[in-house]
Amino acid sequence: MASTPGGGRRTRGTRVHVVSDVHGNARDLARAKDGADALVCLGDLVLFLDYADHSRGIFPDLFGTENAHRIVEMRTARRFEEARDFQRGLWAGIGVDRATAIETAVRKQYAEMFSAFPTPTYATYGNVDVPPLWPEYARPGTTVLDGQRVEIGGWTFGFVGGGLRTPMRTPYEIDDEEYAAKIEAVGEVDVLCTHIPPEVPELVYDTVARRFERGSKALLDAIRRTRPRYSLFGHVHQPLVRRMRIGATECVNVGHFASTGRPWALEF
Repeated sequence: MASTPGGGRRTRGTRVHVVSDVHGNARDLARAKDGADALVCLGDLVLFLDYADHSRGIFPDLFGTENAHRIVEMRTARRFEEARDFQRGLWAGIGVDRATAIETAVRKQYAEMFSAFPTPTYATYGNVDVPPLWPEYARPGTTVLDGQRVEIGGWTFGFVGGGLRTPMRTPYEIDDEEYAAKIEAVGEVDVLCTHIPPEVPELVYDTVARRFERGSKALLDAIRRTRPRYSLFGHVHQPLVRRMRIGATECVNVGHFASTGRPWALEF
């Protein structure tokens, strides 16, 4: 039972916990559904490089923390071509196939992440995820959706994964037109779940990275047109604004789960 604003009691409805940007935090992911009817995950399971702790992730495991410091410095300064040249030199220096080494490391992380998912989990991809690998690791009880809808507790949830093209060239970046088509396929829903935010300056600016991440204009247009109850997303780890209304829709950055370990709760 839960309290009503007037102080009375009401029968408990549905409670959904939502996480995004898990980036290797399997320990907290395993208990993220505790007290809820379902878990929703908005992607970015892989940890390639932790900008807060440069000793964590695939990159420092391969090349060490000092080189991780250098690559973060270049990226933060938007010296993306210099960063790519630096990485090419590092790969040449260790003499291993880049694609094979990264896939091996991603597979190891996915085995841990998907084993931690509680039942039921509804998940979509983030921009650093590798979608072709997900069917190998998603167990019964984990439903993967992208440009699709599902009903949870009588409400319709729509899911659109991935990110848009950026100079970072992360694994699951797609063209604006392809992303817009997935938004269109979802249609009218109660809760619109995406990895990236709508293209609103306050929602896409990262105060620590000191840059605007890419948000979606198609998503913003859909929010204004279809008026979902909620638009939930992640991607921007330290946003200028975590929550705002766009018309009838409550837009919420559900947080950087890798650092907080706390899901965002939706009750209805």
